[in-house]
Amino acid sequence: QVQLVESGGGSVQPGGSLKLSCAASVNLDDNTCMGWFRQAPGNEREGVALINSANFTTYADSVKGRFTISQDNDKKTLYLQMNNLELEDTAMYYCAVRRRACGFLRYLLTASDNSFDAWGQGTLVTVSS
Repeated sequence: QVQLVESGGGSVQPGGSLKLSCAASVNLDDNTCMGWFRQAPGNEREGVALINSANFTTYADSVKGRFTISQDNDKKTLYLQMNNLELEDTAMYYCAVRRRACGFLRYLLTASDNSFDAWGQGTLVTVSS
């Protein structure tokens, strides 16, 4: 059972940047995709960005052009570079891994939680002036 640990959250002013990291406890094989999700108070969890083992990526429309998802070559660490942060980006950010065929990545942005095999505990991002 893989465990995921997020880090890098914090408080930042609008327009600022943060880089989140997600460390996996085991090496992940090629048939894997990983992603970032977020949940703001009172809202449902939503998909932010996903990446597969071939480094294909997909993003939610709300973050496209501002956020960049990436991973280390050994696929043990996932990143989310967040630039030009907005008040609406305030949320708990979670990483997740799917250790089976991922198919069309964009579908997974809105998939149910059990479409992923492990979730981290989250890291809080607060954007405020």
